[in-house]
Amino acid sequence: MIDIPGELAAAQEKFNGAAGRAFIAGLPHLAEEFLQRWQLRLDGRPMHGVTALVLPVLRSDGTPAALKLQLPDEESEGEPVALRRWDGDGAVRLLDHDETTHTMLLERLDHTRMLSQLPGTREAVLVIARLLAHLTATPAPEGMRRLGDIARAMLDRTSWALKRIPDPETRSLIADCAAAVREVVDEPGDRLLHWDLHDENVLASDRAPWLAIDPKPLAGDPGFELWPAIVNRFTTDEIRWRFDAMTDVLALDRARARAWTLGRLLQNTLWDVEDGRSPEPRRLEIARRLRNHSSRT
Repeated sequence: MIDIPGELAAAQEKFNGAAGRAFIAGLPHLAEEFLQRWQLRLDGRPMHGVTALVLPVLRSDGTPAALKLQLPDEESEGEPVALRRWDGDGAVRLLDHDETTHTMLLERLDHTRMLSQLPGTREAVLVIARLLAHLTATPAPEGMRRLGDIARAMLDRTSWALKRIPDPETRSLIADCAAAVREVVDEPGDRLLHWDLHDENVLASDRAPWLAIDPKPLAGDPGFELWPAIVNRFTTDEIRWRFDAMTDVLALDRARARAWTLGRLLQNTLWDVEDGRSPEPRRLEIARRLRNHSSRT
């Protein structure tokens, strides 16, 4: 019997409605199917994020692995493609994949050693920057969703969103973010991006100090990758330091990186407005501090 965590069921209900309920109802059968197909044995309690159930398992030869069962969406559907392209170099290794159900068998990393547990936030930022420099050196494969398309869609929705932001200062800030994106949208880049590399998506491994997990991949400019590490364990005084440190490690043009980072604030704001929420104050503070920042201070 597979014990389905209540938090996962609640998240699927919240974000996916009927499709999420159907996914949760079918999880025990789906897990049993792949335990048998790939000759796996359970080896611990289930783990989960917002969208996926992860079962620690042993392969037939005794090798530890992780069986990941998830309801695919636009963001996650490219995950096996990206992991196969990286082939374990800087990211968790994909061992097997079923295209019909999007079920994946992954190497097992140490979930008890997460980058978020490092006491120093600056070292965590540098770890993420080094991983990103490595991962984004890879060209994106054909068929990957593209940052240029995402950015143009954001700009198309900006006027609608601005009319629904009552605070004049916030409205002006978001308009500036959109203006920054317009300056770079015609050169969106072609690197393979992780998109969601925050410090809970980096785990320790016996074969490497740190490896990335859970990509939501797309093809684009590495400057679009900085946001999660800037907002991790948020501290106002470190915003510019984090931005400078990461652009140094990734050898990015600082003006372009700033524009794409402001694009992440625009992306989050559009989602907030569409859901009837106000933009988060900490996100707005990041944008304020980066808006006119182009050199180390």
